[in-house]
Amino acid sequence: MEPTREKKNNSISFYVTAAVYILFNLRLASEPLASILATGKQILLTAPYVIGITFVIISVIQYMADGVKVPWVSRFRLFFTIGIFAGLVYAIYDYTGGGVPQ
Repeated sequence: MEPTREKKNNSISFYVTAAVYILFNLRLASEPLASILATGKQILLTAPYVIGITFVIISVIQYMADGVKVPWVSRFRLFFTIGIFAGLVYAIYDYTGGGVPQ
């Protein structure tokens, strides 16, 4: 019974991490469509950097583990976690007026 509980907790934490990733990259606008487009632009803007950093970290982890592959769920969870930090930094930059041309 223990593996089922562990698998359930693992999947719940995966979905929570994905939801927080979307939340931290959410960009609100006056209209819902504008919010969706701004959020999509934000995710597409930061995704290449987040993918690159995730790739490097996973490569180091696999090297240190003598080539043992990191499971895909853990790779995505790591991607979401790094994306949360990137979204936070970019949101601070945007909301403090750094992204607004004067």
